[in-house]
Amino acid sequence: MSDFLTQLAALIADRKVNPKQGSYTNRLLADKAKAAQKVGEEATEVVVAALAQSEERLVEEMADLIYHSLVLLETRDVRWADVVAALEKRHK
Repeated sequence: MSDFLTQLAALIADRKVNPKQGSYTNRLLADKAKAAQKVGEEATEVVVAALAQSEERLVEEMADLIYHSLVLLETRDVRWADVVAALEKRHK
């Protein structure tokens, strides 16, 4: 599971270094405030889906939240590995 998230985080990091014209990811990377706003929006949509929508919708919204969270991390030069390390530390 985390292998794909690591690959996705690497793809987002690469997009920052090698922008692709018309890329939604690049638009978010260029605007930290917008990236943060999208995480907030997606978090709200996850809550709504969890309380009142189907499991399929919850999965879709959670995927959006994770993607946007990875982009937000990249805007701050924070690595996914740092998040994983924090989770591992809490687990001990």
